[in-house]
Amino acid sequence: MPRGARFAGAGEAGEPAAVPVAVVDAEARAAVAEVVERLGRLRAEGRSGEAHVLLVEVVHWPAERFPALADALHSAGLGADWATLLWETASLPAERLVAAADALAAAGREADGRQMLRQGVARPAEQIGAAVLRLEEQGRRREAAALLDACVRGRTAEEAVRSVVPDPPRLVPLLLHAAQAVSDERHWDLVHALRVAGHTT
Repeated sequence: MPRGARFAGAGEAGEPAAVPVAVVDAEARAAVAEVVERLGRLRAEGRSGEAHVLLVEVVHWPAERFPALADALHSAGLGADWATLLWETASLPAERLVAAADALAAAGREADGRQMLRQGVARPAEQIGAAVLRLEEQGRRREAAALLDACVRGRTAEEAVRSVVPDPPRLVPLLLHAAQAVSDERHWDLVHALRVAGHTT
């Protein structure tokens, strides 16, 4: 029988079995410790290429492991590797990016979470809009709002407006709400850019 969190309930009928939190936490701690040890060894041996490959692999870890990884890397004097990992998360699908940023914020690393989102919204604005729609459909409205907030703050008004292309009737109100939460000035910038782009507000 397969073991480990990702195989929970394998081979059983019905819903997957719940995995005890302690088991997941123990696995996460072990994985974090192993990666930090490997990174430290690779850096000490000057094998920077292999270290970077390892970081790229770690980017695809479950979101809940990121706070522990950040703490462990900084404790080991590998803060530069954490900065690299933050940069690499920009390649994640938007939903996973938001989940990772959310986990960091919940663990008191709000600045890291914001940086992750800022880097992530550098992708084509249409992709951001499509991701927001998927998050909304999943009932993850707070995460959808966080993604739009990063888009509004990190892109020009003209660029941010392109995020509504996948579904203007649904996305225009969400975008304007995000802009209003930033400032009145930003809201009016978006209203103007939407009108120029042919979208009613």
